[in-house]
Amino acid sequence: MIIISLDAVGSRDIEKAKELPGFKRFFADASSCMNVDSIYPSITYPAHTSIITGRYPKNHGVIDNTRLQPGRKSPDWYWQRRYIQGTTLYDEALAQGMKVAALLWPVTARSKITYNVPEIFANRPWTNQILTSLRNGTPFYQFLLNQKFGHLRNGKSEPELDNFTHASLKYTLEKYRPDLTLVHFTDVDSQKHDYGTEAAETWAAMERHSERLMEIQDLLEALGMAEDTVFALLGDHSQKDVEKFICLNYEFWKRGWLRKKGDRIQSFQVYSKSCDGSAYIYIKDKALYKEVYEVLCQLKFAENSGIEAIYTGASAAKMGADGRCAFMVEAKDGYFFSDKAETYMRATVKGEHKGCHGYRPEKPGYQTFFGIKGPGVLKGQQIEKMSLVDEGPTFAALLGLDLGQTDGRVLESILEKEQLC
Repeated sequence: MIIISLDAVGSRDIEKAKELPGFKRFFADASSCMNVDSIYPSITYPAHTSIITGRYPKNHGVIDNTRLQPGRKSPDWYWQRRYIQGTTLYDEALAQGMKVAALLWPVTARSKITYNVPEIFANRPWTNQILTSLRNGTPFYQFLLNQKFGHLRNGKSEPELDNFTHASLKYTLEKYRPDLTLVHFTDVDSQKHDYGTEAAETWAAMERHSERLMEIQDLLEALGMAEDTVFALLGDHSQKDVEKFICLNYEFWKRGWLRKKGDRIQSFQVYSKSCDGSAYIYIKDKALYKEVYEVLCQLKFAENSGIEAIYTGASAAKMGADGRCAFMVEAKDGYFFSDKAETYMRATVKGEHKGCHGYRPEKPGYQTFFGIKGPGVLKGQQIEKMSLVDEGPTFAALLGLDLGQTDGRVLESILEKEQLC
């Protein structure tokens, strides 16, 4: 089984890209859905963990991209496997003696994956990228890939990073023939953040994805693997264009609920943790709950506030997010949240986000996609509606694995009868 995630590629992107050769070839006999709801908050690390667990963030534990570290200029991400509560698709595959490869798949650092290049970056001044990657993944495998393809990479810049990932994938398939391969491409996500969802740069990234997809399919044919391989292509979330960001921590600082020095937050009683299009509100002193709610309501109903909705922690949990928050707030279209405390709101400038994710997954035009083909999968079936958490149980059914209690369902309508026994 090969699972390829195209970060931030929405269903609208796919509908347009279906005439590109690589996508056209893949979808010609694949079963698919163009109406896939992501999870909440709809950001990369919670989403990819939901894909391989079949559970919502509140149940698998990866509730954000980055950890709650207000005093750090660059918070740590949920890089390591230890942050995932319960089992994963790759854990169950390994337990059955399968070989697993993962290329830049989120939240796999320090896992037991056989061939692992984890998505992680050096976040301390006393280390570097090479050592950080080697310590968190498969050392010899990474050393070999860096020797062969390291020249293709330019830090985290795109499309160079995906070029490295793509070359590494082709080499891995040819040399190691893993039973399960997980791949994360970020080209489109990067271009949307930098230029916007409809920019020429974003479409150029889709064209590059088409070329990569064509090469992968050619390779599977050449290796005689095409007929025996379940091939899944999917998105984790979409993006929306943004023009302004909101700093709720500025309002909390004005009221004395947090302390800061310069742009560093030193301590807090109330804190807004950004998930881009949404934000968690954490309160240490529960006596402040009512007052914080009143402030949030005042901001929401102010003219051009940028806040669309306020949810209680219990409501956030019902939507799959972290129920330990006191509140969760949702941004209007065109807005996103920042952890900063510099001002309540300002327009983005060059070098800041032009596109963002993190919004409620059911928002119109914000859905992502899912496509799958291969042994055990019916050809050409269309799924009207599904969720990201349905993918893990379906993958597990095809591999004869058990993910235990999940929030998602097996997509039985696209599976051959033998897979349902």
